[in-house]
Amino acid sequence: QVQLVESGGGLVQPGGSLRLSCVASESIFSRYVIMGWYRQAPGKQRELVAAITREGNTNYPSSVKGRFTISRDNAKNTVYLQMNSLKPDDTAVYYCYADVSGRKWGQGTQVTVSS
Repeated sequence: QVQLVESGGGLVQPGGSLRLSCVASESIFSRYVIMGWYRQAPGKQRELVAAITREGNTNYPSSVKGRFTISRDNAKNTVYLQMNSLKPDDTAVYYCYADVSGRKWGQGTQVTVSS
């Protein structure tokens, strides 16, 4: 049963923008404690990119702070990741996750930043 579905990845030039979407099932969106995004580049560990709590508190690592913004639309059971001023180092597979009775993961969406 697919519970987190990501979309919005693609190829973008350096300095460009992308918005990722993560649609959650009702069973997840109604009960999550934290939702967010990780990314994993080839040969590197998975790293946290952004997170949002049910209360609306957000968290970003220094590598993306000021460039990435996480938000949500409760009516659509969706969490977004707006990525601006993209750099080649942002190239990775981006995974949506939700902490609800354990951690759930989406299937990932590829983001490639290249000229």
